[in-house]
Amino acid sequence: MPDFKRGVAAAAVLTATIGGFAAGPAQAATPMDRFHHQTITWRACATGPGDQIGRELDAAGAQCATVLVPMDYRRPDGRTISVAISRVKATDASRRRGVLLFNPGGPGGSGLQMSLLGKEVPEVGARYDLLGMDPRFVGRSTPITCRWQTDTYLRSAGPDRRTFDKSVRLARQLAAGCVEGNRQVLPYASTRNTARDMDVIRAALGERKLSYVGFSYGTYLGATYLQMFGSRADRVVLDSAVDPQVYGPRLLSRAAPAIDAALRRWASWAAARDKEYGLGSTREAVLATVEKINRQPVKIGGYRVDASVVPYWLMGRLYNDGPQASTILAEEARALSHGGKTPLPASFKEFLDGLFTGAGEASDRAGTAILCADRAAPRDPATYYRDIQRHRVAEPLFGPLARNISPCAFWPVKPLESPTTIGNSVPALIVGADGDPATPYPGQQAMHRALTGSRMITLTGAYRHTVYIADKNSCVDTKVTRYLVDGVLPDRDVTCTRPAA
Repeated sequence: MPDFKRGVAAAAVLTATIGGFAAGPAQAATPMDRFHHQTITWRACATGPGDQIGRELDAAGAQCATVLVPMDYRRPDGRTISVAISRVKATDASRRRGVLLFNPGGPGGSGLQMSLLGKEVPEVGARYDLLGMDPRFVGRSTPITCRWQTDTYLRSAGPDRRTFDKSVRLARQLAAGCVEGNRQVLPYASTRNTARDMDVIRAALGERKLSYVGFSYGTYLGATYLQMFGSRADRVVLDSAVDPQVYGPRLLSRAAPAIDAALRRWASWAAARDKEYGLGSTREAVLATVEKINRQPVKIGGYRVDASVVPYWLMGRLYNDGPQASTILAEEARALSHGGKTPLPASFKEFLDGLFTGAGEASDRAGTAILCADRAAPRDPATYYRDIQRHRVAEPLFGPLARNISPCAFWPVKPLESPTTIGNSVPALIVGADGDPATPYPGQQAMHRALTGSRMITLTGAYRHTVYIADKNSCVDTKVTRYLVDGVLPDRDVTCTRPAA
């Protein structure tokens, strides 16, 4: 799933781990004490003149550090890896509450820049040291590097068995591309281990409790932390929650109806602007244009865009229902509907370059390792094909994408632990849009039911993924910020609406 950054060389990180830990207790009482009591050394974030992320963090006054953690928590005396974090200190030290860690989602998304969110919500930035983190094996945190010539494994299975078999070959190839050079670390890429890393960070910072805001996949990470370390959690916000029972290699398997609903909303928007984009004067006419694009391959920008690509392109563009995102989708659809004979939008060229060359910043490379470490996937390709065929009539466009095979079907190592069963009463605030195409609303509600101490804020009539800060809805933002600042959960679940246009 979308969102992504580049990491430092693994060799440099491993060299850093050899030096051991800064001053801890003279004699550790337990093997984990040396991790919990390590000294964190803060420094500038930029690693060199080409480090754009580091320069942005430095310009905003952030600091960066690495925290050493066990690669295998069952053997804390064994190999260590480093986890990169960033910090912007609370702007009002007299009212500082603690630390607030962010995760942007993915899985596999770099989170270092998340420490800069205080400029969007200064009340929160006043009360907390804001922390960003690259989860283990992501970005600057002992990164996994996969030999992929694409930025994602996501493809549609297309219209028939032949096109499905092509996607199977790609999944097998991508799995092999992640194994080389990484086999020894793959078993330890799990969300449970990242949750353990978070608790090491909390302890090393000298904090009794940890506050947390997680988006998308970050909601599963946050819920896992609540399940494992609930007594150490302070204020927790889960935005656009995944279904905890579905999360894993098949996390999109129930998303096709929600993606289709978002497409239909956009089609109505485009139909009202037929004179500008020429995609059709009614919603059904626009949808027919989209179906034609999916059915008839187009050579554009030096690439072949066909039924394996179109549903994934649409899904990514439908994560945001704002005017700018809708306009980008309409311009790209117009170029495709004209058979590539009109100028190619820069946004679409960037998309194609990433998809066919791996030129983009791809969280899916590390993220695939996380998915595969969290839950085993069916190994038989026929399982996926039968599932697609059973749902093809009801889900003709997005079912072959959402239910398709992934590299986890060919992963060489099995998960070391069972998937985390989420079910506890630790307080938390869940936020989401009822038209979310990526983490459908029924799954968000499933997370709410599993976390019996939670309250839920629903933004109605919104077809977007992630809400807090991103949608700039005052109803949502005010309530979430109040919870983070004052600790006040709503008395009951809340519904927010968008102001009339």
